Amino acid sequence: MAGVERPAKTPGVGVFLELREKLQSGLLIVGKDVARSPADVAVTGGDSSLHIRTPRGEQSLTLPAGVTLEQGSCIPTPAEGARGEELHYRMRINVARSSDEDAYDSVMETLRAKETYCFSCQGCMTRLLEDRVFKRVLPLPNGNWNAIVDDWCCHPDPFANKKLLPRAEDCLLGDTFLLLPRDDSCDQTLTEEVSPVGAEDSQDPKKPCRRHTLISCKSCSSVLGEAVAPGTLKLYITQVVVEAAVGDRKPEASLNRSVFLEGTIAARLLELSNSLSTFHFSVQTPDGKAFLLLWLLNSDSIIASVPEMCVGGERSASSPALHSPSPRAARALKLLYVVCSDTGILQRDIVNSWEVNAIGHPVVLPLKVCEELLRVIDDSNSALPASMRCMRSYEVAYLRL
Repeated sequence: MAGVERPAKTPGVGVFLELREKLQSGLLIVGKDVARSPADVAVTGGDSSLHIRTPRGEQSLTLPAGVTLEQGSCIPTPAEGARGEELHYRMRINVARSSDEDAYDSVMETLRAKETYCFSCQGCMTRLLEDRVFKRVLPLPNGNWNAIVDDWCCHPDPFANKKLLPRAEDCLLGDTFLLLPRDDSCDQTLTEEVSPVGAEDSQDPKKPCRRHTLISCKSCSSVLGEAVAPGTLKLYITQVVVEAAVGDRKPEASLNRSVFLEGTIAARLLELSNSLSTFHFSVQTPDGKAFLLLWLLNSDSIIASVPEMCVGGERSASSPALHSPSPRAARALKLLYVVCSDTGILQRDIVNSWEVNAIGHPVVLPLKVCEELLRVIDDSNSALPASMRCMRSYEVAYLRL
């Protein structure tokens, strides 16, 4: 965990936009290398678009349908903490419809009984399981359900040391994984391998060695999950693509890994936050070690970012065919985060406080996926204007839906 490389912070961005649908307001930040004073910037709105004129030329941003600028509302404001390196503007927006109307369902919300689904490896899009039909699709209890059974039962825990496993034609849904019954077809697409003993476990003779039977894609060797019991597959939602089986449709080309991981985790955090009424999440490895602490700050953000070198571009009004597509603003979750391996004193205090007070709903992911998620979040933080990267002792990032 301590060996995860984190990107160096970049000086800033050319143009950054964050809109808040529920507040119907927005923040625009323009870098010092794009414009020197508020007089250098003019902002106008179009049909679901925003136009920003700077000395480098006009930059257009495409907004979600129904979101428009309230004309004349964009005004410069003091840039707190930016020390003159950025120009800040506040604006008002009009939202024709709520983002609640948009669906960001993860696989957990889309699986239905008596429907036919195909499971593919996210890495290479090889079909793993063909035409699976489930008689029952049932949610598992929350991740820490077993820890509180004694508080509710007046007799010994009847579930002690017992696993909740699917029966034939069942699909059980965890927070970040699916439990499926294994069949003969799995031998053609999946491989099993016992995980190596961790360095910490091997050095501690009193600590039981936790070894898992890992399930991997036979085509690309990507780890997909675990065999939690004979005949039962545990597949993480970050490792597989689940699609409704429609005719003879062939699997699509491999999806961009970072984009898939970001969208999958963002949609799942939003669902968990809404269903559990919580905003704190502890991203953990399967052995229960906390890796990353996430605090969901906003779920109604719309963001767009244009690197300094791309602002204005090389556009020509006389050559519309040469125009590149306008950057598209995307709905996103705004997060505060702390890396549990951070050695900073303030960060360690936050981690200890979360642990002592049991703050944070556990979100369990394989170690490699935790590291990938951290890189995605760090990349988001690095791309933010300097004044927005930190909030007190937390770092700030966005996960696009």
